[in-house]
Amino acid sequence: MPRVKRGTTKKASHKRILKRAKGYFGRRKNTIRVARQAVERAEQYRYRDRRRRKRDFRRLWIQRLNAAVRMGGLRYAQFVYALGLLGVRVNRKILSTLAIEEPKRFEELVTKARSKLDSLKDS
Repeated sequence: MPRVKRGTTKKASHKRILKRAKGYFGRRKNTIRVARQAVERAEQYRYRDRRRRKRDFRRLWIQRLNAAVRMGGLRYAQFVYALGLLGVRVNRKILSTLAIEEPKRFEELVTKARSKLDSLKDS
């Protein structure tokens, strides 16, 4: 039975890893053993951070909203609750953008929310 030589496939797999390690510093870019570890770790971070990015942006939007709403005399939680009662279905990203780019319109929303909460207190 003839001997199987796998040099070409091994070289191809090494090239694939080294190509993904392009731009790394030191031995991480040209030594296969170190490059494989670096690439695997980088892919773990990529996987984790694709999910983390969503959380981080949501936290940022909420912080911006809280700051903008407090200037109108409410807290973030009160504002979101009042928007729910008003039937306003706008996500936090859009509300945050609105607070930054259109402060007058955002102030109208805060005013409506405050009046809704006041009407609940009275009844």
